[in-house]
Amino acid sequence: MTTETERAERERILAAMLEASVQDQRTVDDNRRSIAPLLDGMSVREGIRHDDDRGSVTEIYDPRWNWHPDPLVFSYVFTIRPGLVKGWGLHKLHEDRYFVISGELELVLYDPRPDSSTFGKICKVYLSGTRPRLVNVPKFVWHADRNIGTTDVVVVNFPTIQYDHSKPDKYRLPLDTDLIPHSFGDARGW
Repeated sequence: MTTETERAERERILAAMLEASVQDQRTVDDNRRSIAPLLDGMSVREGIRHDDDRGSVTEIYDPRWNWHPDPLVFSYVFTIRPGLVKGWGLHKLHEDRYFVISGELELVLYDPRPDSSTFGKICKVYLSGTRPRLVNVPKFVWHADRNIGTTDVVVVNFPTIQYDHSKPDKYRLPLDTDLIPHSFGDARGW
């Protein structure tokens, strides 16, 4: 049996813990769509998946959606092994437009653009093969792609220009740079 003194001490401990805690903030709207703010120039478009007893068909990109002003001119697929990170990367001439086929991806973005209303902000977007979505990465935004799943993540990219092998539009910083206020902890990659 608990004494009155022990009960008072337990209540004090609970009160101190609750005072030190931070309540979770709302992350989705009434339709269960993410309300996390994106960086200036970013947009996300929910994919369309059709399932039946034979399997599924997922619509990846249709210019009639008017999702992005630039046409589809080039595409490629890349993978990332579990627990690894590709990044930090930045493009001066083009935007990336990602669609995850399978696996789970944490897309981390940092906005260094001086005239952007989201200057200095970090943004995280989670993409997976079970929830098809398109997301764009604006020009001059640093981004890193982290596989947070247990299998290879498979990503289709529809960049806004064709890749130029003679002069790639790709600029890199190390994952542990002090120039971006984000840490991937002990995650490996480059």
